[in-house]
Amino acid sequence: MIRVTNTISLADDEIEEHFIRAPGPGGQNVNKVATAVQLRFDAANSPALTDAVFRRLRSLAGSRMTRDGVIVLTANRSRSQNRNREDALERLIALIRDAATPPVRRRPTKPTAGSKRRAAESKRRRGELKRQRRKAGPDDH
Repeated sequence: MIRVTNTISLADDEIEEHFIRAPGPGGQNVNKVATAVQLRFDAANSPALTDAVFRRLRSLAGSRMTRDGVIVLTANRSRSQNRNREDALERLIALIRDAATPPVRRRPTKPTAGSKRRAAESKRRRGELKRQRRKAGPDDH
């Protein structure tokens, strides 16, 4: 069991790992050993995720989620296969954790009486300044 939050735990068999050859550093090793990890998690059919969490996960994952609801993460930052496995798993857990926290609803606030007064005063001063810049016309004294 992989514990994501207090309420969400993923079974080990829900996560599929495939090892592929990694681009980047590694010298001759990069051509011989499959150190990169491609992690697949079927979020759409996971019993651990609620509908709300899945919807938020879909928007957070973006192009990392397929149409079928499978999250595909590729980790190849390290030369070590083990570290890449850990990295991919940590990224998946972080993604699910972010989706598990519901967004905070914005409560619209009203401007205070003082801020309204200051805004009106500032506007009045600005108007007065612009009035003084005008050319004197026949109506002005």
